[in-house]
This record gives sequence, structure tokens and C-alpha cells, in this order.
Amino acid sequence: MSTIIQRLGMLHGSELFCKREDLLPYSFGGNKARKAALFFQQIDTGDYNCVVSYGSGSSNHCRVVSNLCAARGMECILVSPLEAFAQTNNLRLTELFGARRITVPVQQVHDTIETTLQSLRDAGKRPYFIPGGGHGNLGTQAYVDCFREILQWEREQGCSFDEIYFASGTGTTQAGLICGKLMSGSGVSIRGVSIARQNPRGREVVLQSVRDYLASEHISAGESAIQNATVFLDNYTGAGYGSSSRAILETMRTAMIRWGLPLDVTYTAKAFYGMEQELLSRRDAGTRVLFLHTGGHPLFFDDLQKIGQRL
Repeated sequence: MSTIIQRLGMLHGSELFCKREDLLPYSFGGNKARKAALFFQQIDTGDYNCVVSYGSGSSNHCRVVSNLCAARGMECILVSPLEAFAQTNNLRLTELFGARRITVPVQQVHDTIETTLQSLRDAGKRPYFIPGGGHGNLGTQAYVDCFREILQWEREQGCSFDEIYFASGTGTTQAGLICGKLMSGSGVSIRGVSIARQNPRGREVVLQSVRDYLASEHISAGESAIQNATVFLDNYTGAGYGSSSRAILETMRTAMIRWGLPLDVTYTAKAFYGMEQELLSRRDAGTRVLFLHTGGHPLFFDDLQKIGQRL
């Protein structure tokens, strides 16, 4: 899998580029499509006949996983927290793909997943569990691979990025980029904009994913280097996961009009807004910045009417 990097233009003194993970050619693309491809390599070569995963009603991950299951004629069961279960286009797509949803209060999610897996095994089925958001070393590996694509682009273009911004959720997208940076010796700053989690927990989740992946690859980067490479910005989360605001809606509207770039309130618009505010506060003339568009096109249409109105 490979995606283009396009130049958007100047933004608050920085030259802005965008890596279009949203154009990955499966189920509206996005970082969850890149991660899911690795999980389904294991599923396709293993002895499995159903998949269990976890995610909210807004989840891009659930959309992609249920699509990949449907394409294989494979049963898909999704466990969702009642507290984050809105009627979104992603949810409607999982219904189109025939996924079965189990909705429970968030504190019951873990036990429900375990009970569901056991009941499937008791029925003679062979389930494969994909953690929510594609969390784990496979999800991290997907963004080590993505970072290598960025390095290849830099070599071909004869230039380099100073900063990379993106939406940081379950943490493996950021962890993969950090691992790619540490393994290559790149000087780029990896700057994850949190879409929900606060520090210190949000940052620690990313840190642990970095440590887990490097240990699995028998790579010693040093704790100090790992800490220095992990920038987790938690001051743009608003009211939490899926929350919107006038500023976020305006960011969506402007990005679509100016660059033809679809963003969504849950993930990418929040990250883009955070990046804008960071650049605006510094106005570092001459820096080259990459925005990693992690996808979510169906969610853009959930709020199209709102951004079309006069804000």
C-alpha cells in the first residue's frame, strides 16, 4: 500500500503538504485500511472463519473490518460502547456489510468481548480478535511502513519535513511513525493531536506501543530517545471523543473549499485544527509540514449540512 503526498500551499508561514491515507483504495481508505490489511493477511493464512472487534458507532476501524469480512463471506461481530453509539454513516455501512453489533455500557466491553469469543469457540467456530482501532504491534507495523514511504518521498524530492501532524486515537499510528523515526535516525518531529485522551494516560499508551514494537523487533532505542520523540498534544480534544465546535466545523468548511480536502469532526478536523493553532502560535517561516490524513470520509457527510450553513 502506498499513498500520494500533495503540496497544499502555505499555512501560517509553513509550507504544508498532505499524505493522503484517505485515498487508500479500499472502503473509503484511511489509516484503519492500512492496518486492517496486515490483520487480514493473518486471517487469510490462518484457520479462522469469523472476526470479533470493538469500536464506537463512529469507528472507521469497524467500517473497514466489517467490509473486509463481508467480502470474504465471513461473520463479523462488533462490540460497541453504549456511550459512543451514534447513528453515523460508518454505522450504516457496517449494517450494509452485515456485521452483528453488541452494544453494552463501556465498563462491560471487556467482559462482553471475552464472553463472545468463548461462545463462538463453544459453537465450534474459529474467531480472530482484532483489538479496537487495530491496536497492537501489527497496527504499529503499518505505520512503520508508512513512515518508510515518507522517507522514500523525501529522498526522491530531495527535501525533508520538519514536522508531521495527524489525529492520535488508539495510539498505534503515532507509535508506528515514532518507531520509523527512531529506526531511521530521521530528525522530523512526530506530533500527534489527541482526539479524546488526555495526558498523562494518552501519551503513556503511545509510549507503551512504541516500547512493545521495538522490543518485538529486538531494537534498543533507549528510553530517553523514546520519550523525546513522543509529542502528544491533548489541548484540542474539546469535550472529548466525537465532540464538535464552531472552530472545528469552520476548519472542515475551509479545508473543503480551499483544498477540496474532506475532514471530519471526530478525527481529522480536530487534528488539522490543532496543527493550525500550533503553526499560528509560532509562525516558523520556512518550515515544511506534513499533515497525515488518516481518513474518515463517511463521517464528513454526517456534518455536511452543518458546515454548509452560515457559521
